[in-house]
Amino acid sequence: MYPIVKKRILAPGIKLLEVKAPDVARKAQAGQFIILRIDEPGERIPLTIADFNRDEGTVTTIFQEVGYTTQQLGRLEEGDTLLDFVGPLGRPTEIENYGRVVCVGGGVGVAPIYPIARALKEAGNEVISIIGARSRELLILEQEMRSVSDELLVSTDDGSYGHKGFVTDLLVKVLQEKKVDRVWGIGPVVMMKAVSEATRPFKVPTIVSMNPIMVDGTGMCGACRVSVGGETKFGCVDGPEFDGHQVDWDLALRRLRMYRDEEARALAFHQEKRGGCQCR
Repeated sequence: MYPIVKKRILAPGIKLLEVKAPDVARKAQAGQFIILRIDEPGERIPLTIADFNRDEGTVTTIFQEVGYTTQQLGRLEEGDTLLDFVGPLGRPTEIENYGRVVCVGGGVGVAPIYPIARALKEAGNEVISIIGARSRELLILEQEMRSVSDELLVSTDDGSYGHKGFVTDLLVKVLQEKKVDRVWGIGPVVMMKAVSEATRPFKVPTIVSMNPIMVDGTGMCGACRVSVGGETKFGCVDGPEFDGHQVDWDLALRRLRMYRDEEARALAFHQEKRGGCQCR
């Protein structure tokens, strides 16, 4: 069992859990993920590692409550336990001194971009970070990102904080004004596609972290297939990071939508079993 040692509410529907998992923390690196299961009948879900503390033996995950399992996860409190917490999984980010890099995080994607920006800064890079959300109240980890960046730019869709518009607006402006050696973009698939298209004319290598449907996380089931450069890759063992200019984004979006109806029915079913209560 894996105890929850810290819980924070970062924004409406976005929560942070710090979990005691010494074996995972000891080997965790930026860019990797874990798969957790709350209890015996529970669903296995992948979550990117947002932080880790080797000395304390803890791993931090940040998630948005969008389906039944993440809502159930969000109702847990400090002292509660998780049945399974498997990882670290996936290939870690390739960290080296590239020169000047830009780290772009959108929505909950700011969580996994944080350890990447930190590792790139520690490797000697000049780190320009761009983070965004739909509104100010949904923006997360601003101070944490500022602490690992030489420059931090912020955007909100509604203009309630920072630049009014999208993270790609700020990215293009940076690319026009400065020589950039590499870009990382993490967030919703449509945002990562936009980041990749924004950098393509500038011929800047662009890395994205894919979040396909995933079951076992070890390459056996094939559910997490991603087409990259015309070849089939598995998000769990070949990724989760891929060349954004080579990803088949239309296929990725179609695959993410495959089980939307089933997910909605499952959420409605479990909410009805709980009497419609979504408290705690």
